[in-house]
Amino acid sequence: MNVIFASSEAAPFAKTGGLADVAMLLPAAIKRRGCEVSLFLPYYAQVKASGVKPVRVPVSIHLPSGKRELTAELYMTEGFGGVNVYFIKRDEFFDRAFLYGTPKGDYPDNLERFSFFSRAVIEAIKAVGLMPDVIHCNDWQTGLIPAYLKDVYWNDPVFFNAAIVFTIHNIAYQGLFDKRLYGATGLSTSLFTADGLEFWDKISLLKAGIVYSDMITTVSQTYAKEIQTLELGGGLDGLLRARRGGLFGVLNGVDYGEWNPETDGLIPAAYSSTDMSGKAKCKMALMKEFGVKLKTPAPLVGMVSRLAEQKGFDILLEALPEIMKNDIGLVILGEGETRYQEALIEAAKIHPGRVSVKIAFSNALAHLITAGSDVFLMPSRYEPCGLNQMFALRYGTPPVVRATGGLQDTVSDAADGSATGFKFRGYSASALVGKLKEAEAGYKDKKAWALLQKNGMKKDFSWDVSARRYIELYGAALKKSA
Repeated sequence: MNVIFASSEAAPFAKTGGLADVAMLLPAAIKRRGCEVSLFLPYYAQVKASGVKPVRVPVSIHLPSGKRELTAELYMTEGFGGVNVYFIKRDEFFDRAFLYGTPKGDYPDNLERFSFFSRAVIEAIKAVGLMPDVIHCNDWQTGLIPAYLKDVYWNDPVFFNAAIVFTIHNIAYQGLFDKRLYGATGLSTSLFTADGLEFWDKISLLKAGIVYSDMITTVSQTYAKEIQTLELGGGLDGLLRARRGGLFGVLNGVDYGEWNPETDGLIPAAYSSTDMSGKAKCKMALMKEFGVKLKTPAPLVGMVSRLAEQKGFDILLEALPEIMKNDIGLVILGEGETRYQEALIEAAKIHPGRVSVKIAFSNALAHLITAGSDVFLMPSRYEPCGLNQMFALRYGTPPVVRATGGLQDTVSDAADGSATGFKFRGYSASALVGKLKEAEAGYKDKKAWALLQKNGMKKDFSWDVSARRYIELYGAALKKSA
């Protein structure tokens, strides 16, 4: 099976979020299972800064962009796991300091930029002669690829037998643009309807991906159900319900080469499910790093997160005075919205030695918090997949999570000895406080806590599991598109 994977970012070349990790690790896992895989990316300034030196592919790519006729250059290198990575190069669009916009806002020409990228990917596939079986697109930046294939390239023999799969990583990001810019897409005007790209009198690139793909996936089974609801569907719930027969949830995976307490070089002591002594050393190092002082054997709660309302910081701040009545410590690492940064810094002043916050992004500290905490907290309002809870499980750090999206699918609080953590359902400060109190009580039962830790450490959320499921879905999509 020949799979084309199109993404607007991929580690280690260019990254703003979790999509970049998916676009690096999932194609490699699919390739390990015997598929031919090629990854297409824009040639950003970040790619140049990454140190990679791709070679020029001697092909010509010409395509219209609005009223202009534009060209692109194609470069290639070998990526993670031996995947061929192709870069679409046009400096006018991609040689910029940021991928999608500056801190002041999105680039005003993003529709033109990603229309160009989407169509250039199709032309590059033809120029290189890849003959795809599956074209796997990701998020709004590639949402026009399915639209072009159904409109401009509907009779192109290169794509006659190709299935189109589109993955929604977070439905909150939809790629919405003023309808007056529609000409930049180069698509037939007949596609700008309520059944096509039109969304409340705007152009929606995410909707394009949903409407014109053969199969839709998202990043957890629960999130696939949630985005069909009025509350979490982002206005597209009706469309997704109509397409529910072709909508599937597949969990993202974990790179256990990086996230493994037995081999992690970023933590002060290694440990395993059969010898947990190193975890205590990690806790001591974490408390020292964050200046936390606790009465033994009080649990230390850790968070590594973007500081945003989506991640539950509104209910956490409301709950904090009640949480601090218990013998619990809290360490938080992250950066994000100013209001939450300031509120958390103030909370640390009010509760010195109990609450400690670092406003930063640090991979080393993220590993230390995951290993050194007793409990990992994720009270998200919504969470399409989430990775930190899966990291925490492997590190023997039972998570306290809200039962939403991937958190619901990966953490079990069953009372039959198979529990791996703690889940609360209602999005409220009181629900959060109640579940943390339950975790604090559980921590005091050392035998039960050890079983909780071992249950979590045995879980397998590797990318190979995700890749196996995707290959099954690719086969189903091929039958559907035939």
